[in-house]
Amino acid sequence: MTFEFLQNYWWILIALLGGLLVALMFVQGANVQLLNNRLDDTQKRMVLNATGRKWELTFTTLVTFGGAFFASFPLFYSTSFGGAYWVWMLLLVTFVFQAVSYEFYAKKGNLLGMKSFRIALKANGILAPFLVGTAVGTFFTGSGFTVDKAAIANPSSPIISTWASPWHGLEALGQWHAVLLGLTLVFLAVILGALYVLHVVDEHAVRKEMRRTLQIAVIPFLLLFAAWFIVLMLRDGYTVDSDGTVSMESYKYLQNLLEQPVVMAMFAAGVLLLLTGLYLGIFTKRRRGFWFAAPGAILVVMGVFFLAGFHDTPYYPSNIDLQSSLTIRNSSSSYFTLLVMFWVSMLIPFVVAYIAYAWRAMDKWKITRHEIEKTENKY
Repeated sequence: MTFEFLQNYWWILIALLGGLLVALMFVQGANVQLLNNRLDDTQKRMVLNATGRKWELTFTTLVTFGGAFFASFPLFYSTSFGGAYWVWMLLLVTFVFQAVSYEFYAKKGNLLGMKSFRIALKANGILAPFLVGTAVGTFFTGSGFTVDKAAIANPSSPIISTWASPWHGLEALGQWHAVLLGLTLVFLAVILGALYVLHVVDEHAVRKEMRRTLQIAVIPFLLLFAAWFIVLMLRDGYTVDSDGTVSMESYKYLQNLLEQPVVMAMFAAGVLLLLTGLYLGIFTKRRRGFWFAAPGAILVVMGVFFLAGFHDTPYYPSNIDLQSSLTIRNSSSSYFTLLVMFWVSMLIPFVVAYIAYAWRAMDKWKITRHEIEKTENKY
């Protein structure tokens, strides 16, 4: 079990967690339906109760994703979370507002009222996937930072990573290719949310409106994703040679795709599953499209991470100092740390089994109008 194997293993797990996070953002996508004036108040409460059963899973996966990144690739954590902190803080604030909104939305006598909490849920529904997508987009466009590992020995200023921009991450909003991925993720979340609500809510009018949402969202999603992917394949990329020197290379990500058949197969399978889920949701009366689209999203996101990190590619490039770019080789934890965490990760299948059991139990009964109007145990 070599150091290189452990580094690759943990990058695969990070990619898997990233894929799970995106798939679970159906919660955010479904909450965008609170903007839908075609749904009455009770129907919106039905949507809210559908997502209310699952929002903790999304938030927990986000925290786990950040924790795993910190433990396995601490230099990325200190560089990005310590430098581009406005993006991460804004993302965290939207999730905190979401948690508070679910807790107090329907409680009598809350000072802010339902309208304020609905606004918070709508903001989280749009901002969360957009910020995550834009942040991942910088894996390909690069960010403005420098890294000096020797600085750790300086007792007066032991700062390894320095962020060049005073915007501390918000400058990514000026990188149109990264923003393109952020917008793609917003529409993907809306699609996954509509498919999930279609699956769990037993109300004809709501199901009809979810199919209408899919018809509206599918075109911009496909156009945005296709545009982002084509530009990625044609743009210059970052590469690292055997001695660790980083340089620019034409069509780098296209080469990564062509020379990694497994990644190409993942992309193809993921896109096919997404299209199958969309077909079932739009053109048939079947309500299980979510179970095709969600795994498809996971595979596509994992493929994006593999393009960014494998095949001698810096996964977090610096666009102001190429040699400061982070790779899975120069930014990982020690061999001992990765080895210990490897054995701990053997518990993951048991955790997944518990989540599957809890998920099945929560979705055993469909959400109906009667539940919202007559019962007390609701959001």
